[in-house]
Amino acid sequence: MIATSVMGMVLSTMPIGDYDRRLVILTKERGKITAFAKGARKQSSAFLACSQPFSFGEFTLYEGKSSYNLISVDISNYFDELRKDLEAAYYGLYLCELADYYTHENEDGTQVLKLLYQSLRALSQESIGRPLVRTVFELKMLTLNGVAPQVFACVKCGNTEKLLHFNKEEGGMLCTECTKKTGKSLHLSAAAVYALQYIISSSVEKLYTFTVSKEVMSELKTCIENYQEAYIDRKMKSLDLLEKLF
Repeated sequence: MIATSVMGMVLSTMPIGDYDRRLVILTKERGKITAFAKGARKQSSAFLACSQPFSFGEFTLYEGKSSYNLISVDISNYFDELRKDLEAAYYGLYLCELADYYTHENEDGTQVLKLLYQSLRALSQESIGRPLVRTVFELKMLTLNGVAPQVFACVKCGNTEKLLHFNKEEGGMLCTECTKKTGKSLHLSAAAVYALQYIISSSVEKLYTFTVSKEVMSELKTCIENYQEAYIDRKMKSLDLLEKLF
């Protein structure tokens, strides 16, 4: 067998047998893969610390027919600050679960991995509210998957002015005139519309360089939650726990 090295982050883990773990890793080179870390649950194992969610680094593996076996690992960031904060940890687990949902094996995972890494870093910064990090991540994931809402022009007539109403069934913003013909839509402030446009059009590196008021945050949360329902066919377990606990 030939060894291969990938850069990635552990999204989730599951105990296997008495001592092993199965890791789901989002990698830059091969998208989402499954790898087995033999003996990872033993206290003396070199894989004990790295076989936890948020572990980011270089993984060296043997490739099998349907999975990989972990040989060695060089972790550059464990995101310890998230592990020590229960609320931050649950937010981080939700981001990982969402990344798991959207990604697949044998695809370029560069942008999603970069987004996940930057978003976990943002969760540890008090100046950026965690609900905002969640909403930014959700919308950018939709964008990277090619299903972002149309927020730069009216989805009906193409008008780029007076865009103050969002209609999830229509797939984005409506101008004032088209809103009258379409029916019930979510009214958004100009600040909320600008935030949507900024998130969709900005590079991952510039995503977490702004904050919003509580009112705008509420608008964004409602907007993206409603829109995202059309693309996710199940409730994320981590999100359910997050909303119950916090």
